[in-house]
Amino acid sequence: MKADGRMEVDLALIADAATIDSSGKLSILGIFDRIGTSSFPARHPQLVLILRFTAALNEAGTHEIGISLRDPAGNQVVGIDGEMQLGPGAAGGGAEIRVPHVLHLDGLVFPTGGQYAFDVRVDGQHLVSVPLTVYGPASSAMA
Repeated sequence: MKADGRMEVDLALIADAATIDSSGKLSILGIFDRIGTSSFPARHPQLVLILRFTAALNEAGTHEIGISLRDPAGNQVVGIDGEMQLGPGAAGGGAEIRVPHVLHLDGLVFPTGGQYAFDVRVDGQHLVSVPLTVYGPASSAMA
């Protein structure tokens, strides 16, 4: 949560798999920030976008969430919009709400190589970008 009490994303990454158990514990497998491919367009079989939202108790309620995957030119490749309901959580949970979220994105197609990013918005405000480099045989993994 930001110093002014507004919601933030305090964890944002890409991985092969992730789960959230009944107690809210987040388990993550295979964190990465780049994908290599032999040709374009490239279809990646499976990835998950992991986000953890942190908010003050007074932000409990419904919030609009928008997630966009942007290509190297800034064009939207995938867009997902929805709502998130924040509740105050269990008694004794502290002065903030923490909500982990795992978004499964199977079969994403990357038309070209370069720097992609997942942009995350809450209530129309951009909170975080998660970079993802996609490279092929003519580019370097160090890009």
